[in-house]
Amino acid sequence: MRSPKLAALELKRFGRGKLPRAALAALLLLPLLYGALYLWSFWDPYGKLDKIPVALVNADTGATVKGDRLTAGDDISGKLLDSKTFDWHRTSAAEARKGVANGTYYLSLTVPSDFSRQIATSSGKSPETGALKVRTNDANNYIVGQISRSVFSEVRAAASTKASRGFYDNIFISFADIHGETEKAAKSADKLGKGIGKAKKGADDLAKGLAKAKKGSRDLKSGLGTLYQGSGTLKTGAGGVADGTQSLSDKVNDVAAKVRPFLKEHGKEIGDVSQLVADASQKASDSLDTLPETTATAATRARKASDGLAADYRTRCEGAVPPDPDCPALKKSVAAADTAADVAEDVNKLVQDHTTQLDALGGHLDDLHDQALWLARNAPHLGTDLDTAVRKVNALNSGAQKVAKGAGTLHTGLSTAKTGASDLDSGVGKARGGADTLGGGMFRLVDGSGKLSGGLHDGADTIPDYGKQDRDARTEVMADPVRLVNQALHKAPNYGTGFAPYFIPLSLWVGAMVAYMLIQPLNKRALAVGASSWRIAFAGWLPVAAIGVFQTLALMAVLHWAIGLQMARAAGTLGFLMLVTACFAAIVQWLNARFGPAGRILVLALLMLQLTSAGGTYPVQTSPRFFNAIHPFLPMTYVVDGLRRLITGGGLGPVWLACGVLLGFSVAALALTAWSARRRQVWSVDRLHPELSL
Repeated sequence: MRSPKLAALELKRFGRGKLPRAALAALLLLPLLYGALYLWSFWDPYGKLDKIPVALVNADTGATVKGDRLTAGDDISGKLLDSKTFDWHRTSAAEARKGVANGTYYLSLTVPSDFSRQIATSSGKSPETGALKVRTNDANNYIVGQISRSVFSEVRAAASTKASRGFYDNIFISFADIHGETEKAAKSADKLGKGIGKAKKGADDLAKGLAKAKKGSRDLKSGLGTLYQGSGTLKTGAGGVADGTQSLSDKVNDVAAKVRPFLKEHGKEIGDVSQLVADASQKASDSLDTLPETTATAATRARKASDGLAADYRTRCEGAVPPDPDCPALKKSVAAADTAADVAEDVNKLVQDHTTQLDALGGHLDDLHDQALWLARNAPHLGTDLDTAVRKVNALNSGAQKVAKGAGTLHTGLSTAKTGASDLDSGVGKARGGADTLGGGMFRLVDGSGKLSGGLHDGADTIPDYGKQDRDARTEVMADPVRLVNQALHKAPNYGTGFAPYFIPLSLWVGAMVAYMLIQPLNKRALAVGASSWRIAFAGWLPVAAIGVFQTLALMAVLHWAIGLQMARAAGTLGFLMLVTACFAAIVQWLNARFGPAGRILVLALLMLQLTSAGGTYPVQTSPRFFNAIHPFLPMTYVVDGLRRLITGGGLGPVWLACGVLLGFSVAALALTAWSARRRQVWSVDRLHPELSL
C-alpha cells in the first residue's frame, strides 16, 4: 500500500464518531487559538494608551514677567489633556500619591508650585531650571513605567522649548534696543566731527603761514651758515696757503743763493756731461734689446764646438791604434770646451729667465736718456731761469698773506650775522612747531571722530533690529534648533504586525506537536507488514502536513480579515507558511518516532529553545551568549527572518535562505524518520516493555 493511501486511512479514523471529529476540528483550530489570540491581545497597545489612568497634579501658582502673566503649568496641563496621551485625571498631590501606591493610577505627573517662576528666570539674570515630577510604581506595571519615560521626555522637551523661547525673545528685544541707541550715538558723532573739521581748517591755515615764515628764516640761517662755514674754510685755507708760500719763498731764496753761482759758472759742463750720459744710456738700452738673442747664439755655438772637439777626440784617441800622441792635451781641450759650453748655457738660461727684469732695466735706461737730454738742452740757462722762478715765488707769497688777512675779517663779520639768523629761525621754528602740534592734534581728533562715527554706523548696521515677526521666527528656531526626522523603511503599522513573524511559527509548531499526540508518527500496520521505511515515513508525515495546510489557511484568514493583518506579499506568505508547516511536521514526527513518549518532551524543549533564540522580540544580540550560539542552527530563526520580509516588505534574500534551510531540515528529518521506522521493524525487549509510556 502506498504512502498517500496509508495517510488517508490514518485520517479516516477521525470520521468514525463525534469525538474524533471534534478532536480533528480542535486540531485544525489550535494554531488559530495560539496565533490569533496572542496577536489580538498584543495588536496595538500603544494606540490605546488613552485607556491608562494617570494622575495630573498642577500646583503651579503662575508668575508675572515684565507686567505679563505667565501660567506655564496651565499651558502644559491643557496640552496634555488635549493630547489624550493617557487617561488623565486632575487630582491633588495627596490623591495622586495614594493612587499610584494602591494601583488606582499607573503613574502621576506633578507641575510644582514655582514652575512658572522658574521658567521666567530663564530670561533674567539668575536662570533656574523648572522641574516636572513623575512618580511611577513598577509594582503596578513595569511596561507602563517604560512607556511613560518616553512620553514625558517629549513633555520635558516641549516645556524646555517654551522656556527657551522667552529667553531668546528677550535677547532679540535687547538687540533692537542696542541698535536704536547706537544709531543715536552715531548721529551725535557726525555732528562732533563737523565741528572739529572747522577747527582743524583754522589750525591748518595758521600752520601754513608759519611754515612759509619758517622756510624764509631757515633759508636765511642756512645761507648765512653756509657763508660762515665757507668763510671759515677760506680763512683756514688762506692761512695755510700763506704759510705754505712763506715757507716756499724762504726755502727757494735760500737754495737759490747757494745754487745760483754754481749754475752760472758750470752750466756748459753740466750740459756736456748730460749729453754723454744720454748717449751711454741709449747704447746700453740697445745692447739689452739684443742680449737674449746673443746669449742664445753663443750657447748654441759653444755646445756645437764642444761636441765637435769631443767627436774628434774619440776618433783620434779611442778607436785608433796606435793612439795619437796629442791625446792627453786633446782630452783637456775637450773638458775645457765642455765647461765653456755649460757656462754659456747657464748664462743664456739666466738671461732668458730675467727677460722681464731686462725689459724694466731698458725702460729705466730710456727714462735716463730722456732726462739727460733735457738737462743737456737746458743746462746753459739754468741760472737765469732760477732768478725768474724766485721772483714769482716771492710775489705769490705777498699776495697769499693779503688774502689770509681779508679772509679773517670776513669770517668774523659772518659769525655775528649767523648768530642773529639762528635766533630768528629758532623763534619761528617754535611757533611753527606749536602750530604743527595743534594741527596734528586736530587731525587725530578729526580722524578719531570719523572712526567713532563710522564705527557707530557700522555697529548699528551690524546689530540686528528684529521686528516681532522676525523675532518670533528666530526664537522658534533657537528654542528648538534640532528636530528629529524619522524615516522608517517598511514600517510595521502596529505592534501586532511587528510580532506576527514570531507568533505565527509558534502556533504552527504547537499545531504539529498536538497533531502527533493524536496521529501516530509511524503507521503500525505498515510496520507490521514490513513496508518500505521511506513509505512508512511519508505515510506518517503526509496527514499532519495536510492538517498543517488547513491550520495555516484558517490562521491567516482570521489574522487578515478579522484582526487586520496586512501583508506586503500575501501569496508569498501563504506559500512560505506551507513549507514551514511541512518542515515542522517532519521534525516533530522524527522526534516522536525516534524517542517515543520522551520525544514529546523533546518537542516541547526544542520549542522553548527556538522561542528564546530566534530573535522574535528583542534582537538576539541582547540575549546571553548561549542563545547567540544556537541561534543559527534552529529553523525558527530563519522562519522569523523570512516572514518579516514577506509581511512588512524588503529584500527577499532572507526568504530564499529560509526556504533552503527548511527544505534541508525537512529532508533530513524525513530521512531520520525512515531510519527510525527501519529500526522499529525489529522487535526488542525495550519495545515490548518500554521504560516510559504516555
